[in-house]
Amino acid sequence: MKKLVWTAAIAAALVAHAVPMSAYAQDKSKKQSQEEPSVRTEMGEPLKAAQEALQAKKYKEALTKIAEAEVAGGDKITPYERYILDRMRGSAAVGAGDTNLALKTFNSVLESSLLPANERVPTLDALVRLSFSAKNFPATIDALEKYRAAGGTNTTTLEILPQALYLAHRYADATRELNKNMAATEAAGGKPTEHQIQLLASCALKLNDMKAYLAALQRMVTYYPTDKYWLDLIVRTANRNGFSDRLTLDVYRLRQQTNTLVSSSDYMEAVQLSLQAGFPGEADRLLKDGYKKGVLGKGDAGEVSRQKRLQELVARKIAEDKGTMAEGERLAAQQAGGDALISTGQNYVAYGQYDRGIDLMEKGLAKGSLKRPDESRLHLGYAYFLAGKKAEAVKMFATVKGADGSRDLAALWSILSHK
Repeated sequence: MKKLVWTAAIAAALVAHAVPMSAYAQDKSKKQSQEEPSVRTEMGEPLKAAQEALQAKKYKEALTKIAEAEVAGGDKITPYERYILDRMRGSAAVGAGDTNLALKTFNSVLESSLLPANERVPTLDALVRLSFSAKNFPATIDALEKYRAAGGTNTTTLEILPQALYLAHRYADATRELNKNMAATEAAGGKPTEHQIQLLASCALKLNDMKAYLAALQRMVTYYPTDKYWLDLIVRTANRNGFSDRLTLDVYRLRQQTNTLVSSSDYMEAVQLSLQAGFPGEADRLLKDGYKKGVLGKGDAGEVSRQKRLQELVARKIAEDKGTMAEGERLAAQQAGGDALISTGQNYVAYGQYDRGIDLMEKGLAKGSLKRPDESRLHLGYAYFLAGKKAEAVKMFATVKGADGSRDLAALWSILSHK
């Protein structure tokens, strides 16, 4: 309703500017001697009354007086008189809530050669908002295209276009418009609105374009991160075709850092995967995090007992592991390839010995002959992240190019590293 009142105020201001009171009643000799056009005397009195009603916000009364003036003009209404009638009728119709009549008459105003050039953009602006409030989306789009072509630059008005395109079911066009607007905003150092990104994501879903949907979610967690957005993005990324099961533990690592491990089964599986990978220190960290957040240690007696047994297993594995780490490091250094150094370094990182672990991982990466180099770079980036070396992490994640899902995870880690 506020938008309607605001539009009516614009329309009324345009009418008041275009129709001077002196134009309503002039004798013929005086009218003939003037270059400026005017309305005939018989139309002047009802139009003057109509303007007074408009100023008093008596819109229905104004419509009645405008109709009287039109009747008085008969079949000899001049283009100028028609122009004045339309401008006043459009303003009165907006105030009276008759949007269809307002749209019809303002379109007529726009087609008139009598409309001053400097008033075309404001009139189109009013027409855009009227059309949108009437849910006439094709008319809104048409008015917006004319508005932009006429030089209209009001950001609030232009932002209506992708919304109108979406509501008109033109999702691909809405996507192009949104991407263009957001790219311009980002290039200027700003950030898109949350509504824009939500609309972009909805367009992607309507088009069944999962790649575009994930790109929209990436923008969302970049600018408006929430646990909900992160979980949706991570889960959908991991469910994409071609995503390797080998990276499941990496998915859980990312979920832990984004506070999206929410169930005891999530934690239990993550802990077991860490043990299987040979990182009991990481398994211990996950268990402690689950208990701290109150996710573990609850439920029926059987579930609590299972969690307790897993906790005891982790403790035994840690005791065994710490007794062999030094020898493992020595053997890893003797290997021809760097995989053993990468794995050994990860293990140190899992215990919080970041500098020592990262050093070994860097040496392993430099040695080369890696079975899965992209995974190795992903894990080194993760180690940098845990150590608080965010700049190094971002650089390392940028080098991950694997099509098995490692590149996708690296992109998400990179977003998180910028926070």
